[in-house]
Amino acid sequence: MLRPTLRRAFAAAAATAAAIATLHGIAPAVATASPADAADLADPADQAPDDPFFGYARAATYEVVREDVRVPVRDGSSLACQLYRPGTSPIEPAPGEFPGIVYEFTAYASNAAAFGQGAAYFVERGYNALVCQVRGSGASPGELDPFSPQEQRDNYDVIEWLADHPGSTGDIGQMGLSYGGHTTLLAAVNRPPSLRAIIPINGLSDWYENTIYRGGIPNAQIRSWQASTAPGTLVTYPQHPSYDDFWRGRSVKSRWDRLTVPTLEINGWYDRYRDGMVGNFLARPDNVWLVSGPWRHGYPEGQHADIGRGGYLAWWDRWLRHEPSAPLPAAKVTSYEIPGPGDGEGWQQYGQWPPAGIGEVSLALSAGEGLRPGGGRPGTREFTVNTETTPPEDHEQLLFRTRPVAQDVVVAGSIEATIRASFTATDGHLALVVYDEAADGTRTRVTEGWLKASHRRSHADPLPVRPGQVYDLGVHVWPTHYRLAAGHRLVVRLSSDDYPEIDSVALPGHVSVVVGARGSRLIVPVLEGTLG
Repeated sequence: MLRPTLRRAFAAAAATAAAIATLHGIAPAVATASPADAADLADPADQAPDDPFFGYARAATYEVVREDVRVPVRDGSSLACQLYRPGTSPIEPAPGEFPGIVYEFTAYASNAAAFGQGAAYFVERGYNALVCQVRGSGASPGELDPFSPQEQRDNYDVIEWLADHPGSTGDIGQMGLSYGGHTTLLAAVNRPPSLRAIIPINGLSDWYENTIYRGGIPNAQIRSWQASTAPGTLVTYPQHPSYDDFWRGRSVKSRWDRLTVPTLEINGWYDRYRDGMVGNFLARPDNVWLVSGPWRHGYPEGQHADIGRGGYLAWWDRWLRHEPSAPLPAAKVTSYEIPGPGDGEGWQQYGQWPPAGIGEVSLALSAGEGLRPGGGRPGTREFTVNTETTPPEDHEQLLFRTRPVAQDVVVAGSIEATIRASFTATDGHLALVVYDEAADGTRTRVTEGWLKASHRRSHADPLPVRPGQVYDLGVHVWPTHYRLAAGHRLVVRLSSDDYPEIDSVALPGHVSVVVGARGSRLIVPVLEGTLG
């Protein structure tokens, strides 16, 4: 069941999200809704889940008082922060003690004012809110080293400073988008004693796997962000091409056992961190709730199917104000079935992820271009490695297609591929991209996965690749919740490159893929319909 809701047009949040998207080297993802859009409520895709959690509301009762503060940290340095307090006027703090939210702990100092406007929503409802510029950004001295152990120690100290503030109850939460989502999750696994709950938006599980080395292959598009935000990482990151303690210290995944606070993850099915967010949920389903919308990188506010801020307020009222009447989400997983807007069925709620009732469909890569349950005759197909940054040409890729599906098919979860392949070089790359192909041949990208052949066992212990030897290569494809419309095909493109998602730096040569019976296969998690 769904109920209509107005799309909130939080202009400041939308502008901030667009700026963050630009910093990450992509086009801005968020557009601000105009007042005229509020009348367009007939489309089910513009409806929020019929769940009291998302409809929760409390009236604003306070003014907002801003104070520029310097927060001391344990090594004697200090961070530039903006403290927003409930007030009886814009200059007079209200008496009493209030719970606190570290609203953004981030490197994006230029967005501090917009973050303050976003924080005001909670301050007006009785929360202290703190926006901080991490070490080496804005007016905070030092060198910026994103998500480093030093930055995590600073974040711990910021949380405890806010808890010890005379106007604080000592109950602290943290939230944030992208950079701020990453720091939020990392703060949680460091377990500051006053941290009660978190809301990461587009957050990581592992900086190496999610962002810097995808499948062990360098991510090309992140380098512009590095150059503009943390140029020192252009030197340090290439010094760690394998997974080592440098990366473990910047990982939530390496410390999943320490992610124990109540966690509300806000994920986007079109976002670059969706694999990390789903991974966090799968690792800690008892204390993590997952909301996955039809969103690109940025705040959901102003994007299609905006859920508003009622759920955030309910979360904080529940865990920081200890209000028993503040609801939790009705289900552990609230997911928008994409494409959206498009053929997807919109918001759904599930007790687990992947949803109960999933069937694992095994599809073989055939000697022709088929993607079939049966293997067919054994064989090999070959493609040439693309070393350029241009899309692969026909001889630089292999395509495999299902038959047109007779009825809608819903894929919900992560496709897992086993590609049996050999390389003429001493290493190789695989890029597997999944498409939705319409009857007219147009394709829509659905999801993707990558692997460096020498990383087939782990990213920590690369193995040699012997030219001509066939290896079973497990390619993990990032999760999705996607409806393939009747008459469409599921298409897989296999190549060595996927620029700019990964660098086109594979060694030159050819890749031979074993197909047909006892060859390469996909395992597709199907919730509804039949593939093949």
